[in-house]
Amino acid sequence: MLFKHAGPVCVFLLSTGIGVRAQVASGALFIPATISAINAPAPLSERVVHYDIDARYDAKKHTLDASETLTYHNLTGQALDRFPFHLYLNAFQPTSTWVREGKREGTLGHSFDKWDPKSYGADEIEKFEVVDQADLTSQLQFIHPDDDNQDDKTVVEVRLPKPVPPEGYVQFKIKFHDQFPETLARTGWNRDFLLAGQWFPKVGVWWHGAWNCHQFHADTEFFADFGVYDVKLTVPQDEVIGASGVELGTVNNRDGTKTVTYHGDDIHDFAWTVSPHYKDYYDTFQGVMGPVKVRIMMQPSHWNQAERHDRIVKETMNLFERWYGPYPYKTITLVDPEPGSEALGMEYPTFFTGGTSWFAPRGWLAPELVAVHEYGHQYWYGMVATNEFEDAWMDEGINSYSEVKVLDSLFGPGTSVINLAGATLGDRAEQRLGYLEVADLDPMARNGWQYASANSYGGITYGKTACVLLTLEGVLGEDTMRQAMHTYFLRYRFTHPSKEDFLKTIEEVSGKDLRWYFKQAVYGTEVLDYEVLKVSSYPVDWYHEQGKEKRGQTEYVSNLWIHRKNDFVFPVELDVKFDNGEKIREHWDGQDRWVRYTYQKRTRVQSVEIDPEHHVEFDRNNFNNSYVVKAVTAPGRKLVNYWTFCSQLFAQFFAWWLV
Repeated sequence: MLFKHAGPVCVFLLSTGIGVRAQVASGALFIPATISAINAPAPLSERVVHYDIDARYDAKKHTLDASETLTYHNLTGQALDRFPFHLYLNAFQPTSTWVREGKREGTLGHSFDKWDPKSYGADEIEKFEVVDQADLTSQLQFIHPDDDNQDDKTVVEVRLPKPVPPEGYVQFKIKFHDQFPETLARTGWNRDFLLAGQWFPKVGVWWHGAWNCHQFHADTEFFADFGVYDVKLTVPQDEVIGASGVELGTVNNRDGTKTVTYHGDDIHDFAWTVSPHYKDYYDTFQGVMGPVKVRIMMQPSHWNQAERHDRIVKETMNLFERWYGPYPYKTITLVDPEPGSEALGMEYPTFFTGGTSWFAPRGWLAPELVAVHEYGHQYWYGMVATNEFEDAWMDEGINSYSEVKVLDSLFGPGTSVINLAGATLGDRAEQRLGYLEVADLDPMARNGWQYASANSYGGITYGKTACVLLTLEGVLGEDTMRQAMHTYFLRYRFTHPSKEDFLKTIEEVSGKDLRWYFKQAVYGTEVLDYEVLKVSSYPVDWYHEQGKEKRGQTEYVSNLWIHRKNDFVFPVELDVKFDNGEKIREHWDGQDRWVRYTYQKRTRVQSVEIDPEHHVEFDRNNFNNSYVVKAVTAPGRKLVNYWTFCSQLFAQFFAWWLV
């Protein structure tokens, strides 16, 4: 379908793999069928857009002036006369929805008690022309699809004089000016460093019969169509530059600048960075589809960690390819941001930022955690391009689950975050702790800007989702869950799947009706908490006046009660151990509020444990899941207090770092 208007020009492009600009061929526009940035013999996505951008960056003023030619292929099946565009950098203004929500929550890393002019960001369209139609600059109108904030300028809309017919093409020529803020929301400058994310006018997505182009909110990220990117960046010659896609060449200019050309295939965004301080570390990963050039852009103060970052990237790439599917691009770039900036832990196609510091001992696995998480986005955001505005959990949560699996595999389940001087913490425990504080506030299936708070957004979309999928893995088995994830990835890569696409794939692969689980875990706010309510044992002939009870001879009646404290109905197992060493495994469907088990044996109940295999990752209180007859509680209370304090501290730190 993408080829039929291309003619011989596209055949040439496909065979050579050279990135070129969208152009008129035999009177018709087309999207290039280039493959120079992918290890594939043909395009991998249904390419909707082609962005051709020529930009010049002023490193002293932190501004950018650019021209953008956007070619859009109308694959919606109907005529389109209205096009919305994201202008994300306009979020960094004091009257924007993003700032208002951040000030309301006291989040975003800024109190905004007073406005600092360095926080100002802007994406100003200076000219907007529709080829063969008109200059529509004066017709642009800001719209507010999510709220009534008339001062928000993160979405602009244009109406065309002539509709674009189904299967037709339209080309926009846009001149724009950017003012980058001091790093906010993983974009902007810090000293002489810049991370340029969401920096150009970007068209919305036609999805489920309508335009999907939400305002930029404090707790939302991004959604865009796949296509081709050709980008020229002119920067000072002393800058080290890195970007999405493949670098095609560099030309030094007489004015002390250089122009670097990049090309990307089958991606839905483009980001870049410059700093005069980066030191490059290069390697190659031998992927299933072909070699991948690995580039690690390190700060000089962190250079001794370059091999460490390279190792975790390649180990993660290997596991993702084995478990889920191939990485098809020819490059992957990890950026170590300027220390003190807010640019760490962010993902873009073929390009992501890490997070480390000068103090990073081997047992402090934060650098590995960030690298694994952000690389994982190459799959659950980069290739499986879900709507992060409306279902953030489908990227962040599925990715957090994958992160746990990778870190567990490489470093052990209980030591995958901290394994230092006797102190240990695993990633699955950290995910659970992030969820517990907000367990009953919001469902996973909720628009990102409609969560009760930023903490709830983070705790649910990251922590709860990871725990829900880990628990589901315990029900289905690791092999079945892995096959379901593999099937989902291969089926929906280079598309925009919905939450039901994901859930139905799991049901299909497992062969089970899981609606009872999804209704509560994904669509509901029910909380899971089972407890050992009570245990008692007494001699059968207690009413006779006899001698002392004799071990192995006296017969006892033992009763134990299991209580479902909250609303989440879930089948549980429990191990009942007796003082003669005997053990019984019970299975309860959890439908009622409580169940009682009775035993008559020549032995007493010694202990009871709910979920002995520890499959249920989001039980709100694990401390009431077990019972022992002779408990020594004082040391336990002391350890619980220490552990709770330390775990919550670590959980809050990593939630701030990664959200």
